[in-house]
Amino acid sequence: MPQLRSINDINAILRDYRGYLTLQRGLSKLTAEAYSSDVGKLLDYLIDEGVRLRDVTYEKLEDFATVLYDLGIAPASRKRVISGIRSFFHFLKIENYIEADPSELLETPRLGRKLPDVLSIEEIDAMIEAIGPQSPYGDRDQAIIETLYGCGLRVSELLNLEVGSISPDEEYLIITGKGNKQRLVPISPIAVECIKAYMEGTRGIYGIKPGEDRFIFLNRWGRRLTRQMVFIMISRLAEAAGINKTISPHTLRHSFATHLLEGGANLRAIQAMLGHENISTTEIYIHLDNSHLREEILTHHPRNKRHQQ
Repeated sequence: MPQLRSINDINAILRDYRGYLTLQRGLSKLTAEAYSSDVGKLLDYLIDEGVRLRDVTYEKLEDFATVLYDLGIAPASRKRVISGIRSFFHFLKIENYIEADPSELLETPRLGRKLPDVLSIEEIDAMIEAIGPQSPYGDRDQAIIETLYGCGLRVSELLNLEVGSISPDEEYLIITGKGNKQRLVPISPIAVECIKAYMEGTRGIYGIKPGEDRFIFLNRWGRRLTRQMVFIMISRLAEAAGINKTISPHTLRHSFATHLLEGGANLRAIQAMLGHENISTTEIYIHLDNSHLREEILTHHPRNKRHQQ
């Protein structure tokens, strides 16, 4: 068997891989770039796991695929990522970079067994536009959508947001998630502006009940919102926007994760912002810099990209 080629210069290998996709497989330049970007997500993951490319096993690729699922990434996006990874390892084998292809048995997700629908950026914009300037609680409802989608929160985390948990100058939220574990989540300037407008506008306009004043999002009677209230509000806005999908507050969380991944965000950063733990490691965020999380969401979240233009 001929000696394996050096695998040290990963940038050169990725360039050759893009050439292989366009010249030998006849894919468009745009598709080749998308495949290369997806492989980059795997490479970042392997670096975080301390696994060299030549030591990748089927089991490690399965772990990576499970992380994508656990993050709530849309099945179509996961299918594309897995397809790119299988194509990459096939290329490595035929070009004699590796002896065996660990991705041969890796299955792409079945689109029939899917997570809740993911909204497009245009659909989220349409929901916000459907609120309308005459809505009595439009500032609150827009702040809710911008916060759920802009921060990837669970609805329970949104409902439990306290006035003291937001740092508008530093643009961070202190989130208490499952198991009472706290994490810092970057919040976009758009969401900060919407929360401020709501706090200074209709919040507490009819008074706030004792003990409820610490919570940000309240109903018209000055009490903390319930899950059902948020669900009904989002469903009505989706219907008004002409969106024919199964919509819930969690849909915005899935959309957050999917859009960040497709925008090029680091997988670990998305995990940390969603408050997920790795299935094989208990403490995965020890060395994760919060300033890095902020950079990831500001750089790769579509709402922030539009705000910066």
